[in-house]
Amino acid sequence: MEEKELTEKESLELITRMIQSTKENLEVGRGNKFLTYGYFTAALGIVIFLLLFFTHNDLYSLGWCLMFACWAFVSWKSKKPDVITYTDKAIQLVWHIMNWMFVITFAFLLIFAVIFHVHYGLLDLMMPLSLIYANIGTSITGVILKEKWMTLLPLMSLLIAFYMLAVMRSGSLMYVSWNLLMSFAFLISMVIPGHILKHKMHN
Repeated sequence: MEEKELTEKESLELITRMIQSTKENLEVGRGNKFLTYGYFTAALGIVIFLLLFFTHNDLYSLGWCLMFACWAFVSWKSKKPDVITYTDKAIQLVWHIMNWMFVITFAFLLIFAVIFHVHYGLLDLMMPLSLIYANIGTSITGVILKEKWMTLLPLMSLLIAFYMLAVMRSGSLMYVSWNLLMSFAFLISMVIPGHILKHKMHN
C-alpha cells in the first residue's frame, strides 16, 4: 500500500493537533501535574521551614522525602489519556529520566553519607539539585508544547539553585530559609506555568 506524503501545511496542522492534544492530556487526563507537584512542594517547604524555625530540630529536613510519596501517589492516581501522541510520549520520557535522576541522586548522597560518616551538609545538595532537575524538565516540556512561559520561568527559578550551590561552595551549610526559597522557586517554575496551561485549556 502506497503511503501518502503530507504537504508542509498538512504536517504543520498534524503537529499542532498533537501539541494541542498533549496540552489537553496534561490538563484533564493527567490532572495537571505541574499544579499538583508545584503546590505540594510549596506547601511542604513552608511546613518544614516552620518546624525547623520553632523546634531547631534538623531531622525535620527529612520531610522533603515526602516528595517521593507524592510522586508515587500521583503516578498511581493519574489517568492515562485515551490517545497517546508522539509529544505525549516525548514528555513522558523527559520526566521519566528526571524522576530517576531524583532517585539516583538521593540514593547516592545517602549511601555516601552513611559510608563516609558525613552527617551534615551532604544531603543539603538535594535542594539545589532537585530544583535544577525540575526546572530543566519543565523547560523541556515547555519547548515541546511551544509554551514560552513554561520554558522561560523555570530558567529564572534556576538562579535560586545556583545561589544555593554558590553558598555551599563557600563552605556554608544550608539555611533554614532555603525551605522558603524552594517553595518560591516551585511557585515560579511549576505553579504559574500550570495555571497558564489551565487557563489556555479553558479559553
